[in-house]
Amino acid sequence: MSSFLIRWFILTIAAAVMVLLLPGMHAVGDPPILGIAAFSLFMALFNASIKPVVQALALPFSILSFGLIALIINWLFMELASWLALNLFNVGVTIGGFWWAVLGSLIMSIVSGIVSAVIGQ
Repeated sequence: MSSFLIRWFILTIAAAVMVLLLPGMHAVGDPPILGIAAFSLFMALFNASIKPVVQALALPFSILSFGLIALIINWLFMELASWLALNLFNVGVTIGGFWWAVLGSLIMSIVSGIVSAVIGQ
């Protein structure tokens, strides 16, 4: 359980950096960190549970499309996390479109890797 909480914390930092850097991403909530935390909670849940299965099932298509399917899967999970956070908690992160989600997932990957290395996770 503590490893999940650490992962959620790391994703919250990464999502905050993503929202700060990208004009196509907006935090909804007062204070905005609540929206970012709700969004990253659902991203952490997806990353821990169903994303590995979906990526394994989509691997042949991802190989054939040179990774385009992986971008679409990341976009769908970000949109789903945003939708769930906004509809369940009335806070979250709005995503301006497919390419903002692609840039956002790239930023979240880089920042979460750096924060994980600093924390030692």
